[in-house]
Amino acid sequence: MKRIIITVLILTLCLSVFSQEKTIKTGWNIGGVPAITYSTDLGFQYGVVLNLFDYGDGSGYPSYDQKFYFEVSRFTKGSSTYRLMYETKTLIPGVNITSDLAYLTDQAYDFYGFNGYEAVYNEEWTDSDLDASIYRSRLFYNTDRKLFRFKNDIKGKLAGNHFQWNAGLELKNFKFGPVDVEKLNKGKDDNLLPDIDGLYDKYVNWGLIGADEAGGGFITTIKAGITYDSRDFEANAMKGIWVETGVEASPSFISDAGFAKFFAIYRQYFTIIPEDLSFAYRLGFQTTIAGDVPWYHQNQIITSVLSGTTSEGLGGSKNVRGVLRNRIVGNGLFYANAEFRWKAFRFNLINQNFYIGFIGFGDFGMVTDNIDFEVPDQPTMGEDLVEDFFTHDVEKLHISTGAGLRLVMNENFIVSADLGKALDPQDGNIGFYIGLNYLF
Repeated sequence: MKRIIITVLILTLCLSVFSQEKTIKTGWNIGGVPAITYSTDLGFQYGVVLNLFDYGDGSGYPSYDQKFYFEVSRFTKGSSTYRLMYETKTLIPGVNITSDLAYLTDQAYDFYGFNGYEAVYNEEWTDSDLDASIYRSRLFYNTDRKLFRFKNDIKGKLAGNHFQWNAGLELKNFKFGPVDVEKLNKGKDDNLLPDIDGLYDKYVNWGLIGADEAGGGFITTIKAGITYDSRDFEANAMKGIWVETGVEASPSFISDAGFAKFFAIYRQYFTIIPEDLSFAYRLGFQTTIAGDVPWYHQNQIITSVLSGTTSEGLGGSKNVRGVLRNRIVGNGLFYANAEFRWKAFRFNLINQNFYIGFIGFGDFGMVTDNIDFEVPDQPTMGEDLVEDFFTHDVEKLHISTGAGLRLVMNENFIVSADLGKALDPQDGNIGFYIGLNYLF
């Protein structure tokens, strides 16, 4: 879902200036480009991205000493991103520090209810081409969200060459509300959005989302854990293991809610053909171990370091590709990804090292611990039917599969394009994402 430049991709694929010679990069390398991307979740993106890598004296290339990432962009579905990220591996010897400051807005943020398949998804309600007796709104399963985030993650050596401690401090201020239909309809003469209650409004009216947290809140989390990392290269490892586990807690005296979650992520990488073909997989688990998590924070996926603008969902570009964004939300979550990665063509262009790669993938996720709530009774729901919103079906794996393309410059600047297909209609259909970086 993250940012990438289609114009650069098209230009590079059309040029035939191929060479196997690799240039060792030193010092600062800057890439400032227009951000023109696409995501099924967010629509087309336009704006500017600035990426700076410092390779020092080049002795560690393709690893870098520090980097900056700056982005100002908007999406046609109403989202906007204002983000500044800085990472350094040399400011404090042996310590990796990442700071991320972002303001993210989304006029059509996905909300499908709680506990995966126990929440019914009615696709036809969002199809404006259907009869008025069926169609409700294209944005029935959406809310308006604004998020201010200041995230800081630190890693340092613990023992030997592979064990590390990791810690983090993150401040997030969430603001939620109904979709602003009047604003989205402004200037339109036809195909107007109807002014009706969406799923978010109904959950608030039914008391499933408490009035005290319906509009969002301020959450400060503190994280501590242990990491084992034997990867041969961070951006796209060909071999090694990367494991992290720990606890993230939100103390009630500095947050609007007090809770704690345990998380564990296991990633492993295998070389099939040296330098060209690899297999990688990821297993992730997180669950609430104390307190009550506000509804608006339940979809946050805990990681030691952000690999993109957000880490949330299950469903969407960063975990279960092809499944609807935020489709899988619960008190506990399990997810997995498997990818074959092929570096198919290498070449040198404008004094930069490039390769074009392809991937084939399978993803899945599921709720392992439900959010507790009482299904409203029929009188409370008025004209709505219980079976249109809730089912007693047992939660199971939400599965998707697909393929992708990678355009990589200097091993670290990674353009990605993925097409994922959900295998169950309750999870949507097809998702297409253009962004940055390998998934893990």
